[in-house]
Amino acid sequence: MTATPARQERPRIAFVDHIAQISGGEIALIRLVEGLGDRVEAHVILGEDGPLGPALEQAGATVHVLPMLESLRDTRKETIKPGALGVAAVTESARYLRDLRALLKRIDPDVVHTNSLKSSLIGGLAARAARKPVLWHVRDRISSDYLPTPAVWLVRGLSLVVPSSIIVNSEATAGTLPRRSTVIHDVVPAAPDLPARESGAHDTVVIGMVGRLAPWKGQDVFLRAFARAADGRRLRARLIGSAMFGEDDYVASLHRLCADLGIVDVVDFRGFQSDVWGELAALDILVHASVTPEPFGQVVIEGMAAGVAVIAADAGGPAEVVTGGVDGLLVPMSDVAGLTAAIARLADDPQLRTRIAAAGKARSAHFDPEKVATGVLEAYARLSTKTSRRRRVTRHPAGVS
Repeated sequence: MTATPARQERPRIAFVDHIAQISGGEIALIRLVEGLGDRVEAHVILGEDGPLGPALEQAGATVHVLPMLESLRDTRKETIKPGALGVAAVTESARYLRDLRALLKRIDPDVVHTNSLKSSLIGGLAARAARKPVLWHVRDRISSDYLPTPAVWLVRGLSLVVPSSIIVNSEATAGTLPRRSTVIHDVVPAAPDLPARESGAHDTVVIGMVGRLAPWKGQDVFLRAFARAADGRRLRARLIGSAMFGEDDYVASLHRLCADLGIVDVVDFRGFQSDVWGELAALDILVHASVTPEPFGQVVIEGMAAGVAVIAADAGGPAEVVTGGVDGLLVPMSDVAGLTAAIARLADDPQLRTRIAAAGKARSAHFDPEKVATGVLEAYARLSTKTSRRRRVTRHPAGVS
């Protein structure tokens, strides 16, 4: 008599992130969970309450909040150095690792998928202690121009022993790790139907940046280039995004810079906007001006998907995405003169803007949710195969914390 084959169940995945605020990596996580859909049983463990939780629940995940002490959760990467962590932080790390291990054992996932560097370290160790395979999703370049040197040493060293496997968001990120990783670009969904913005040679050209207001994002470079390009042209600038992680002083410096450059009346600080697509629809040109190589450059692809002509810094992830002169313009990082020239070129040539925007929209299809989800599911399958001998025949419902 032939035995009935065991029913193949969808994998249970425990995602771990230390924050619940919505920034680039967290937007990528929401989109990934949406893209995976009902092909996985998604659980997400967060280190705090915040807007990320409801967004993930709406995407189909079960959310568990395991509070992390604020002083540990909000430790800035710039402050990491030998001896910087006090006794309280070390004690809290040990407590959190213990509690996270216990929660993971209750959820009993097939794979633990960490979504941030901090969660990769603590979550990775907790997953190992719970005897679960751990997939590091590295979205940051592990390089001394992006992270403090002690943090680079720490992450590179642990990457050799903690994760069962690593996926990264770009070749630029992969090149900063000492072990093999799989490049799976982040999800950028197709833009919703957006009202077409038609601007002729005599209309005001709206140029914007979208993203967190932070020194390394280069909003000051953009404003200096915009001020030069606006001389004799009808231009308007929009900065869409807000400060995070104590960067309010930088925002104040941007306002002072606008005053010094005499462009206060033509620069709009839009703050955080949940409707990014709506903001993109109001732009003729999107500028990416990071002064440190961007690991991926999610906003660049969002601009492409929205049908906006894009100018990007020629480094890191965006340099992999954009083909200069075809589906966007590339300029050297921190090059105010080069950025000024690129803005002027697109502002003066509506037909070029239209041509580049159309090519960019076609390029953005490479990052659709189905392609990305397929790559991630394959990564889960490889880990599940490695641990198949330890899988139970009977699965029990995950515990609720």
